[in-house]
Amino acid sequence: MSHDLDAIAAQLRRNGFRMTPQRQLILDAICELGGHVTPEEVVQRVQAITPALNRATVYRALNFLVEQRIITVTLLPDGKFVYELAEGEPHHHLVCRACGASVQLPHAALSEFYRLMEKQYDFRVDMTHISFFGLCKNCREGSA
Repeated sequence: MSHDLDAIAAQLRRNGFRMTPQRQLILDAICELGGHVTPEEVVQRVQAITPALNRATVYRALNFLVEQRIITVTLLPDGKFVYELAEGEPHHHLVCRACGASVQLPHAALSEFYRLMEKQYDFRVDMTHISFFGLCKNCREGSA
């Protein structure tokens, strides 16, 4: 997984912010770790490079990068949050509460839901990374 730091820095500047060394380290860590990474994994990776960078700074930067839509956050069934770059087509997840299996859904699968929320409730959903929790077919059949 890679990231375009110039494009991200430009996005931050357009929003009145700048690319700090800490933010760059955190983005680098997310890319190097790949996939969905926990905050603790990010903390360990950046502290291996810069031990003085404390946990609170990493957590604040992760939240900031989510607010800026540079990374996305997903809640897992065990209550942990995981982060990944918000690049490419937005997607969602179906997550089994029993076995933890996850299926990725394309954003288009929810397009009607988004239209309905806006039309019926005059509410524009702006989340592009949603997890739905339930039971997969194997776990449902195993518990029957």
